[in-house]
Amino acid sequence: MTNPSRLHNVREFEATARRRLPQPLFDYIAGGADDELTLRANTDAFARYDLVPRYLQRLKKIDMSRNVLGARLDWPLVLAPTGMNRMFHPAGELAVAIEAAKSGAGYCLSTMANESIENVGAAGNGVKIYQLYMLKDEQQNLASIDRCRAAGFHAICLTVDTVVAGNRERDLRSGLTVPPQLNLSSFLQFVARPGWCAQYLTSGRFSLPNVPAQDQDDMSTLAAYFAANMESEITWAKVEKLIAHWGGPFAIKGIQSIADAKAAADSGASAVIVSNHGGRQLDGASPAIDLVADIVDALEGRIEVIMDGGVRRGSHIVKALAMGATACMTGRPYLYGLASFGHKGVGRVLDLLRAETERALALVGCASLSDLSRDHIRLAEAVPGFFVRQGQARLSGNVLLDQGQGIGSS
Repeated sequence: MTNPSRLHNVREFEATARRRLPQPLFDYIAGGADDELTLRANTDAFARYDLVPRYLQRLKKIDMSRNVLGARLDWPLVLAPTGMNRMFHPAGELAVAIEAAKSGAGYCLSTMANESIENVGAAGNGVKIYQLYMLKDEQQNLASIDRCRAAGFHAICLTVDTVVAGNRERDLRSGLTVPPQLNLSSFLQFVARPGWCAQYLTSGRFSLPNVPAQDQDDMSTLAAYFAANMESEITWAKVEKLIAHWGGPFAIKGIQSIADAKAAADSGASAVIVSNHGGRQLDGASPAIDLVADIVDALEGRIEVIMDGGVRRGSHIVKALAMGATACMTGRPYLYGLASFGHKGVGRVLDLLRAETERALALVGCASLSDLSRDHIRLAEAVPGFFVRQGQARLSGNVLLDQGQGIGSS
């Protein structure tokens, strides 16, 4: 299939990317840590919540715009930072940034991108955020922030959940290297995708221009340098220095506890991004959607809460916003689009998610995001209210009990 308009949801793009990419590269996108429990739970957990529609509302026009990290988005989605996009398609991060701008979504550029801060900053007029990994060298961190300021980025996003690398067993089994290199274990998997091989071999030099190192010619050395120089002792005092140096909207990504969310607000952050790194770091961590409401309540509106993890439908975005999230992030869906069709694939994925979000808002009876509230969401399979009101039953775990006994028991 060569026409992205014939694909109608993210899952179909995932299947197309699987067919087009060598298996090690598809696994790099799709895989998670250890048993991939958190990876699967991120998406599956959305089914725990039902949307509650309200009809006979004024819906002549749906307004999905929202201020996120000091910038206006046409709809409440930010494309999450993902590294080394040129491994999947030669158009790489530039295609993603351009299509995000066309869609009116935000775009977050990874430190590990194949495209420079400066090139992405000059690509279109969209809302751009830079995802910073903290290095041991404080001056290098500040220099990256200065580059973002000069390139016109709107915000900084500090990722804090990578003090050590997650155990991604798919990558270990495939022997994936950066950049991809053929070896005995991967040779057949790569040559089985001649189209990808031809694109990759003719797409020019592979580099990581945002990683501060002298030797950009030896990528294996560069990747090792970066891993060895990642800061493993991130403290709130160090975070506060970065926030002060930037002086603008600043998000902290990887927050999964109320205590850390409050500490982020105390540090001067503008937002927390509730995220488990797409299930790629700590397996067994909670699905992101399950954490949103409690963190929103604990912060009491002090700073924004952005949810990242498992979004595959516009209805997922609406559920997160109904819980109180300011916006959502997603990563894998646009990578599947990029791997499948380059620019056009990214654009089509964003068009689908935007249309789904708008449709879901209309169907729950909301003309704008400000109309959406927790009245529009409920726990799936929750006890019907009349049982509770009449004192006929109570909920204990997953079992309905009546006066301490199971319903219908003697």
